[in-house]
Amino acid sequence: MYVAKVDSCLGEDEWREFVTSQGFGHLVAAGRGREVPVVVPTQFVLEHDEMILHLVGKNPILEAIAEQPRVLMSVVGDWAFIPSAWKAIGDEDPLLGIPTTYYAAVQLEGRATIVSDPADVAAVLRRQLAVIQPEFAIADPLIAHEAQLRTIRAITIAIEQVRAKFKYGGNVDVSHREAVIAELERRGRPGDLAAARQTRRRMGPSG
Repeated sequence: MYVAKVDSCLGEDEWREFVTSQGFGHLVAAGRGREVPVVVPTQFVLEHDEMILHLVGKNPILEAIAEQPRVLMSVVGDWAFIPSAWKAIGDEDPLLGIPTTYYAAVQLEGRATIVSDPADVAAVLRRQLAVIQPEFAIADPLIAHEAQLRTIRAITIAIEQVRAKFKYGGNVDVSHREAVIAELERRGRPGDLAAARQTRRRMGPSG
């Protein structure tokens, strides 16, 4: 992933907040000798320098991880298309505007461990659910669902490298970004509003 200087992450807190708020990404495992990697959309939980998740035991990515444990989690969100005319303000010609897409993207790379023992899988599930649905009590997975746990595999990923990109008009001045924010809020789709918030946040207190 190419990251221009103006789109660089402002610090660890920025990418952590984004990844935690999304909680969903694409897990990629290259395996060994494969023509293409295995890619699986999945929910996950980020805890300190570790990601945890679970998958059905028949998921093909488990075989790829067994071949080569190094994996990548790709998280993308808060995106919106910016039409060319939105990039022109004042007496600028809207026909000369350059369209773009605003988005945030974080790639977390690390070493995955497959967990198969039902007791250990249950422990990972407890950790996940404590984050994902803290307001709802559940029966203990090991007691209530031991048979199903034998068909599930948990995965823990020790994060070793993070690449983050926040592409929200950093290459233009505040006036142009304010104009885009106004258009995003007017259009009002969920992604538009998220992108508008990200753009304003990246502009700092003066924006």
